[in-house]
Amino acid sequence: MGFSIKTYNQIAERGLARLAQQDILCVESLDRADAILLRSEKLHGVDFPPSVRAIARAGAGVNNIPVELCSARGIAVFNTPGANANAVKELVICSLLLSSRGILPGIQFAREQAVDDRAALHALMEKQKKQFAGNELFGKTLGIVGLGAIGSMVAEVALGLGMKVVGYDPALSVEAAWRLPNQVERMEGLNNLLSVSDYVTLHVPAIEATLNLINADNLPAFKPGAVLVNFAREAIVDYKAVLNALDSGPIRHYICDFPEPAFRNRQDVTAMPHIGASTQEAEENCAVMAAEQLADYLLNGNIKNAVNLPEVSMPRVPNTRRLTFINDNVAGVLGQVLSVLAEQSFNVVDMMNKSHGDVAYNIIDMEGDVPENIEFLIGQIEHVTSVRLI
Repeated sequence: MGFSIKTYNQIAERGLARLAQQDILCVESLDRADAILLRSEKLHGVDFPPSVRAIARAGAGVNNIPVELCSARGIAVFNTPGANANAVKELVICSLLLSSRGILPGIQFAREQAVDDRAALHALMEKQKKQFAGNELFGKTLGIVGLGAIGSMVAEVALGLGMKVVGYDPALSVEAAWRLPNQVERMEGLNNLLSVSDYVTLHVPAIEATLNLINADNLPAFKPGAVLVNFAREAIVDYKAVLNALDSGPIRHYICDFPEPAFRNRQDVTAMPHIGASTQEAEENCAVMAAEQLADYLLNGNIKNAVNLPEVSMPRVPNTRRLTFINDNVAGVLGQVLSVLAEQSFNVVDMMNKSHGDVAYNIIDMEGDVPENIEFLIGQIEHVTSVRLI
C-alpha cells in the first residue's frame, strides 16, 4: 500500500522529487495522510487524524510543531539539523563585517549625495570617509554560544579570518566535539565567554532552558563595545534588555534576524527579515533531507534526526515483515510484545530497541506470513502508543 504526505508551504522541488521516486504521493488534504512535510506552518491546535505517523520540518527549529502532543500520540517529529548551516554561517560572517566597518551607513551616505559633478563627488567621499572608519576582525575574539553544526562552521571561518574563537555549549555532543576545530577554546560558563568576546554569536535551539538566555542579568557581563549577533531564535534574547544595554552599555551593536517595532530608526540595531536560511541551496538541502527521512521512516521504520524519538536504523532482511512500535519507556513492554509474537509462532530474525527520555522505539523483523491483526494485538499492550507493520 502506498503512502501519502500532506505538504505545507513551498517545499523545494528536489525534495518532492525524492518522495516521487519512492512512489510517495503528495496530497492536498490532511485526511488519511500518513505524514506531514512543512516549513513554517504552525501546527499547534491542528487535529491530526489517526493516519498521521510522522511530521518533518524542512528546517532545524520545531517550535511550530506540538512535539509533546505528537510524542503522546506516537507521531515521530523530524527536523533537518545542519541542512541550512552554510547559509546561516555565511550571513553570520557577513554580520561580523557589517558591524565592524561602516559599510551600511557609508553606502547610504553615498546614495544620498545629489552631486552631479564627478570630481566634486569624489572629493566629498574622500573628505567624509573618516566617519565610516571601523575595525578589522583579525585578532578579535569571537564567542560562539552553541557549538553544533552552524557554530562549528562559523568557528572554522572565523579562525581562517585570524580571529580567536571561544565557545560555550553545556550540551555539546560527542559528534559535535569531533567536528569542532581544535583551536576553539571551550569556556566553562556563559558569563566567562561574554566577558572576553568582542563579538558574540548565538546558535542554540529555542527550548525552555534557552528562553531569554541573553537577559538583563548577564548583559552587564559583556565586554565593553561588544557586538551581539542572533540568527538562532528570537526567544533566546530579551530584546528589551538588549536595547537598554545599547543605551547604557556595554554592547554597541545588535544584529538579528527578528525585527521589532522598537528597532525602527536605531543605528545600533541591524535587523534582517528572517533571511538566515533563505538561500536556494539551503531550502533544497532541507527539503531533500526531510523527504528522505520521512520516506525511510514510512517505508522502513528507520529513524534519523527525530527530536522526540531515538535514532534507530536497521537494514531490511529479505523475506521478512517488519514490526515497529513506540512505547512509554517503562520496564516490561518489550517482553510482553515478544511474548505475543511467540504465542503467534513468529520467528524473530532481528530486532533493535532504543530509548529517548520517556519514549522507546523498537524494530522487529519476523519471518513468515505475518497477519495484519498483529498491529491490533500489540496495540492492546499497556504503554504501547503506536504500532506499524511494514
